[in-house]
Amino acid sequence: MTLHKLFKLLSVGLLCLLTTGLFASEPNQILRLATTTSTENSGLLQAILPAFEKNTGYEVHVIAVGTGKALRMGRDGDVDLVLVHAPLAEENFVNHGYGVNRRQVMYNDFVMVGPQNDPASIRGMQDPIAALTKIAQHQALFVSRGDDSGTNKKELHLWDAAGIKPQGSWYRRAGQGMGKVLQMSGELDAYTLTDRGTWLAMRDKLPLAILTEGDPRLFNPYGIIAVNPERYPDANYAGAIAMIHWITAKRGQQLIGQYRVQGEPLFSPMALKMASQ
Repeated sequence: MTLHKLFKLLSVGLLCLLTTGLFASEPNQILRLATTTSTENSGLLQAILPAFEKNTGYEVHVIAVGTGKALRMGRDGDVDLVLVHAPLAEENFVNHGYGVNRRQVMYNDFVMVGPQNDPASIRGMQDPIAALTKIAQHQALFVSRGDDSGTNKKELHLWDAAGIKPQGSWYRRAGQGMGKVLQMSGELDAYTLTDRGTWLAMRDKLPLAILTEGDPRLFNPYGIIAVNPERYPDANYAGAIAMIHWITAKRGQQLIGQYRVQGEPLFSPMALKMASQ
Protein backbone atom coordinates (compact mmCIF):
# COMPACT_ATOMS: atom_id res chain seq x y z
CA MET A 1 0.00 0.00 0.00
CA THR A 2 1.36 3.39 -0.95
CA LEU A 3 1.88 6.11 1.58
CA HIS A 4 -0.76 8.20 -0.22
CA LYS A 5 -3.42 5.46 0.09
CA LEU A 6 -2.54 4.87 3.74
CA PHE A 7 -2.89 8.56 4.50
CA LYS A 8 -6.25 8.63 2.68
CA LEU A 9 -7.60 5.67 4.69
CA LEU A 10 -6.44 7.19 7.96
CA SER A 11 -8.08 10.49 7.05
CA VAL A 12 -11.40 8.81 6.23
CA GLY A 13 -11.29 6.81 9.46
CA LEU A 14 -10.55 9.90 11.53
CA LEU A 15 -13.39 11.76 9.84
CA CYS A 16 -15.81 8.91 10.67
CA LEU A 17 -14.73 8.91 14.30
CA LEU A 18 -15.14 12.64 14.60
CA THR A 19 -18.53 12.57 12.88
CA THR A 20 -19.75 9.74 15.10
CA GLY A 21 -18.61 11.59 18.20
CA LEU A 22 -20.32 14.75 17.03
CA PHE A 23 -23.70 13.08 16.54
CA ALA A 24 -23.38 11.11 19.76
CA SER A 25 -22.91 14.32 21.70
CA GLU A 26 -26.00 15.97 20.23
CA PRO A 27 -28.96 16.07 22.63
CA ASN A 28 -32.06 14.04 21.81
CA GLN A 29 -34.50 16.49 20.26
CA ILE A 30 -37.42 14.06 20.06
CA LEU A 31 -39.81 14.24 23.00
CA ARG A 32 -42.43 11.52 23.44
CA LEU A 33 -45.57 12.76 25.19
CA ALA A 34 -48.38 10.40 26.21
CA THR A 35 -51.54 12.35 26.91
CA THR A 36 -55.29 12.07 27.02
CA THR A 37 -57.60 12.14 24.03
CA SER A 38 -59.25 15.24 25.51
CA THR A 39 -56.14 17.39 25.04
CA GLU A 40 -55.91 16.13 21.45
CA ASN A 41 -59.62 16.18 20.51
CA SER A 42 -60.07 19.67 21.93
CA GLY A 43 -57.35 21.09 19.67
CA LEU A 44 -55.33 22.41 22.63
CA LEU A 45 -52.07 20.65 21.82
CA GLN A 46 -52.14 21.78 18.19
CA ALA A 47 -52.57 25.32 19.48
CA ILE A 48 -49.75 25.42 22.06
CA LEU A 49 -47.07 22.89 21.09
CA PRO A 50 -45.71 24.78 18.05
CA ALA A 51 -44.68 27.61 20.38
CA PHE A 52 -42.85 25.18 22.68
CA GLU A 53 -41.09 23.52 19.75
CA LYS A 54 -40.03 26.87 18.30
CA ASN A 55 -38.80 28.09 21.68
CA THR A 56 -36.83 24.97 22.64
CA GLY A 57 -35.98 23.12 19.43
CA TYR A 58 -37.67 19.92 20.64
CA GLU A 59 -40.00 17.98 18.36
CA VAL A 60 -42.93 16.59 20.32
CA HIS A 61 -44.39 13.24 19.29
CA VAL A 62 -47.89 13.05 20.80
CA ILE A 63 -49.52 9.73 21.68
CA ALA A 64 -53.16 10.46 22.55
CA VAL A 65 -54.72 7.65 24.59
CA GLY A 66 -56.72 7.31 27.79
CA THR A 67 -55.07 8.30 31.06
CA GLY A 68 -54.73 4.67 32.16
CA LYS A 69 -52.87 3.70 28.99
CA ALA A 70 -50.75 6.86 29.09
CA LEU A 71 -49.59 5.99 32.61
CA ARG A 72 -48.91 2.38 31.55
CA MET A 73 -46.73 3.69 28.73
CA GLY A 74 -44.87 5.76 31.32
CA ARG A 75 -44.46 2.72 33.58
CA ASP A 76 -43.06 0.77 30.63
CA GLY A 77 -40.60 3.56 29.77
CA ASP A 78 -42.14 3.97 26.30
CA VAL A 79 -42.54 7.75 26.64
CA ASP A 80 -40.66 10.62 28.24
CA LEU A 81 -43.54 12.32 30.05
CA VAL A 82 -47.29 12.15 30.53
CA LEU A 83 -50.03 14.79 30.63
CA VAL A 84 -53.13 13.23 32.21
CA HIS A 85 -56.16 13.89 34.41
CA ALA A 86 -56.58 11.38 37.22
CA PRO A 87 -55.01 12.76 40.43
CA LEU A 88 -55.07 9.53 42.46
CA ALA A 89 -53.55 7.52 39.61
CA GLU A 90 -50.93 10.26 39.08
CA GLU A 91 -49.95 10.16 42.76
CA ASN A 92 -49.69 6.37 42.61
CA PHE A 93 -47.48 6.65 39.50
CA VAL A 94 -45.09 8.96 41.35
CA ASN A 95 -45.19 7.12 44.68
CA HIS A 96 -44.15 3.86 43.00
CA GLY A 97 -41.11 5.54 41.45
CA TYR A 98 -42.24 5.66 37.83
CA GLY A 99 -42.49 9.44 37.57
CA VAL A 100 -40.94 12.60 39.01
CA ASN A 101 -41.55 16.36 39.01
CA ARG A 102 -45.35 16.16 38.90
CA ARG A 103 -46.93 19.58 38.39
CA GLN A 104 -50.48 20.82 38.06
CA VAL A 105 -51.07 22.42 34.66
CA MET A 106 -54.73 23.32 34.08
CA TYR A 107 -58.29 22.31 34.75
CA ASN A 108 -61.75 22.21 33.30
CA ASP A 109 -64.76 20.21 34.43
CA PHE A 110 -66.86 17.21 33.49
CA VAL A 111 -70.41 17.59 32.25
CA MET A 112 -73.22 15.14 31.58
CA VAL A 113 -74.59 15.40 28.06
CA GLY A 114 -77.50 13.63 26.46
CA PRO A 115 -80.31 13.78 23.91
CA GLN A 116 -82.44 16.89 23.63
CA ASN A 117 -85.61 15.00 24.61
CA ASP A 118 -83.88 13.89 27.85
CA PRO A 119 -85.79 10.64 28.59
CA ALA A 120 -84.30 10.39 32.11
CA SER A 121 -85.32 13.99 32.97
CA ILE A 122 -81.95 15.12 34.32
CA ARG A 123 -81.90 18.52 32.60
CA GLY A 124 -80.84 21.28 35.00
CA MET A 125 -79.64 18.92 37.72
CA GLN A 126 -76.34 19.79 39.37
CA ASP A 127 -75.77 16.59 41.36
CA PRO A 128 -74.15 14.00 39.02
CA ILE A 129 -74.92 11.12 41.37
CA ALA A 130 -78.61 11.95 41.38
CA ALA A 131 -78.50 12.28 37.59
CA LEU A 132 -76.88 8.87 37.14
CA THR A 133 -79.42 7.36 39.52
CA LYS A 134 -82.27 8.63 37.34
CA ILE A 135 -80.54 7.37 34.17
CA ALA A 136 -80.24 3.91 35.73
CA GLN A 137 -83.86 3.94 36.96
CA HIS A 138 -85.08 4.74 33.45
CA GLN A 139 -82.50 2.39 31.90
CA ALA A 140 -81.80 5.21 29.47
CA LEU A 141 -78.99 4.47 27.06
CA PHE A 142 -75.59 5.50 28.44
CA VAL A 143 -72.27 5.23 26.58
CA SER A 144 -69.22 4.74 28.81
CA ARG A 145 -65.71 5.23 27.53
CA GLY A 146 -64.76 1.95 29.18
CA ASP A 147 -61.08 2.57 28.49
CA ASP A 148 -59.55 3.26 31.93
CA SER A 149 -59.20 6.93 30.99
CA GLY A 150 -59.46 9.76 33.49
CA THR A 151 -63.03 10.35 32.34
CA ASN A 152 -63.85 6.66 32.72
CA LYS A 153 -62.32 6.63 36.22
CA LYS A 154 -64.46 9.62 37.20
CA GLU A 155 -67.60 8.04 35.76
CA LEU A 156 -67.03 4.75 37.62
CA HIS A 157 -66.35 6.67 40.84
CA LEU A 158 -69.70 8.45 40.46
CA TRP A 159 -71.57 5.20 39.81
CA ASP A 160 -69.91 3.73 42.89
CA ALA A 161 -70.92 6.76 44.96
CA ALA A 162 -74.49 6.24 43.75
CA GLY A 163 -74.35 2.60 44.88
CA ILE A 164 -75.10 1.40 41.34
CA LYS A 165 -73.30 -1.23 39.29
CA PRO A 166 -74.29 -0.28 35.73
CA GLN A 167 -75.01 -3.29 33.54
CA GLY A 168 -77.45 -4.45 30.93
CA SER A 169 -78.23 -3.47 27.37
CA TRP A 170 -78.74 0.19 28.31
CA TYR A 171 -75.10 0.56 29.43
CA ARG A 172 -72.59 0.44 26.54
CA ARG A 173 -68.81 0.24 27.06
CA ALA A 174 -67.19 1.76 23.99
CA GLY A 175 -63.47 1.33 24.71
CA GLN A 176 -62.88 4.54 22.73
CA GLY A 177 -61.60 8.08 23.20
CA MET A 178 -63.79 11.02 24.10
CA GLY A 179 -64.40 12.23 20.56
CA LYS A 180 -65.57 8.81 19.38
CA VAL A 181 -67.79 8.36 22.44
CA LEU A 182 -69.47 11.71 21.86
CA GLN A 183 -70.11 10.75 18.24
CA MET A 184 -71.56 7.41 19.33
CA SER A 185 -73.75 9.09 21.96
CA GLY A 186 -75.09 11.48 19.33
CA GLU A 187 -75.85 8.65 16.91
CA LEU A 188 -77.57 6.54 19.60
CA ASP A 189 -79.38 9.38 21.44
CA ALA A 190 -77.49 8.37 24.58
CA TYR A 191 -76.11 10.02 27.68
CA THR A 192 -72.41 10.20 28.47
CA LEU A 193 -69.91 11.95 30.73
CA THR A 194 -67.40 14.19 28.95
CA ASP A 195 -64.79 16.79 29.76
CA ARG A 196 -66.03 20.25 28.86
CA GLY A 197 -63.08 20.97 26.55
CA THR A 198 -63.84 18.15 24.13
CA TRP A 199 -67.55 18.94 24.32
CA LEU A 200 -67.00 22.58 23.38
CA ALA A 201 -64.77 21.58 20.48
CA MET A 202 -67.37 19.15 19.09
CA ARG A 203 -70.79 20.37 20.21
CA ASP A 204 -71.78 21.93 16.87
CA LYS A 205 -71.50 18.51 15.24
CA LEU A 206 -73.62 16.72 17.85
CA PRO A 207 -77.41 16.48 18.49
CA LEU A 208 -76.75 16.55 22.24
CA ALA A 209 -77.01 19.10 25.06
CA ILE A 210 -75.38 19.67 28.43
CA LEU A 211 -77.90 18.43 30.98
CA THR A 212 -75.96 18.22 34.27
CA GLU A 213 -73.07 20.47 35.32
CA GLY A 214 -71.60 22.64 38.04
CA ASP A 215 -71.04 20.23 40.94
CA PRO A 216 -67.62 20.44 42.67
CA ARG A 217 -67.31 16.66 42.23
CA LEU A 218 -67.00 17.27 38.49
CA PHE A 219 -63.76 19.26 38.85
CA ASN A 220 -61.17 17.96 36.34
CA PRO A 221 -57.49 18.89 36.93
CA TYR A 222 -54.63 17.93 34.60
CA GLY A 223 -51.10 17.08 35.74
CA ILE A 224 -47.82 16.63 33.89
CA ILE A 225 -45.13 14.16 35.04
CA ALA A 226 -41.65 13.27 33.77
CA VAL A 227 -40.73 9.59 33.55
CA ASN A 228 -38.16 8.78 36.24
CA PRO A 229 -34.68 8.85 34.61
CA GLU A 230 -33.22 6.66 37.36
CA ARG A 231 -35.60 3.88 36.36
CA TYR A 232 -35.46 4.62 32.62
CA PRO A 233 -32.02 6.06 31.74
CA ASP A 234 -32.89 6.19 28.01
CA ALA A 235 -35.76 8.60 28.62
CA ASN A 236 -35.35 12.16 27.35
CA TYR A 237 -35.42 13.66 30.82
CA ALA A 238 -33.91 16.98 29.73
CA GLY A 239 -36.68 17.41 27.18
CA ALA A 240 -39.35 16.39 29.68
CA ILE A 241 -38.13 18.95 32.21
CA ALA A 242 -37.99 21.61 29.48
CA MET A 243 -41.62 20.99 28.63
CA ILE A 244 -42.75 20.85 32.28
CA HIS A 245 -41.03 24.18 32.91
CA TRP A 246 -42.45 25.77 29.76
CA ILE A 247 -46.06 24.63 30.15
CA THR A 248 -46.21 25.68 33.82
CA ALA A 249 -44.43 29.00 33.29
CA LYS A 250 -45.91 32.27 32.05
CA ARG A 251 -45.91 31.64 28.28
CA GLY A 252 -47.37 28.15 28.40
CA GLN A 253 -50.02 29.17 30.91
CA GLN A 254 -50.95 32.20 28.81
CA LEU A 255 -51.46 30.08 25.70
CA ILE A 256 -53.63 27.61 27.62
CA GLY A 257 -55.79 30.43 28.97
CA GLN A 258 -56.04 32.13 25.57
CA TYR A 259 -57.14 29.01 23.70
CA ARG A 260 -60.80 29.30 22.81
CA VAL A 261 -63.41 27.71 20.59
CA GLN A 262 -66.14 30.08 19.43
CA GLY A 263 -65.04 32.54 22.10
CA GLU A 264 -65.23 30.10 25.02
CA PRO A 265 -62.15 29.00 26.99
CA LEU A 266 -61.69 25.22 27.06
CA PHE A 267 -59.13 25.01 29.89
CA SER A 268 -58.11 27.25 32.78
CA PRO A 269 -54.39 27.48 33.66
CA MET A 270 -53.59 26.64 37.27
CA ALA A 271 -49.80 26.28 37.63
CA LEU A 272 -49.12 29.95 38.34
CA LYS A 273 -52.08 30.11 40.74
CA MET A 274 -50.71 27.10 42.65
CA ALA A 275 -47.23 28.65 42.78
CA SER A 276 -48.59 31.91 44.24
CA GLN A 277 -50.50 30.19 47.06
